[in-house]
Amino acid sequence: MPGLGRRTSSHLEKAKTRLSAIRSISSSLDMGKGLSVQAYSALVEKTRQRVDAYNATVAMLDADRVVMQEAEKELQELTEKMLLGVAIEFGKDSPEYKIAGGIRKSERKRPDRKKANQSEPHPALS
Repeated sequence: MPGLGRRTSSHLEKAKTRLSAIRSISSSLDMGKGLSVQAYSALVEKTRQRVDAYNATVAMLDADRVVMQEAEKELQELTEKMLLGVAIEFGKDSPEYKIAGGIRKSERKRPDRKKANQSEPHPALS
């Protein structure tokens, strides 16, 4: 499974640029109804912190995913060794081997070998 990936916010980048431009007009601009440089700046900062927190969480999850995959690989290897141990101890055709999850030798399907049809001539000989 691919990682989540860190993200940037185009909205945040646009807001930073707009905030900088509005500050160049007036750093204390207040147009009422919550439209002030101070309120805008606070929301830009809050959004930046949320993006940073998200990216930190993603980084932590990516690290956890790697650790989990290593644990699964280790478990898979030990699982295989356990079955091989049962095969060595009891044999690959034993009921114990089947109980442990193996397919007994006597129960394996052998591939069908197709015999050349004797009535049709071989294509290379025609």
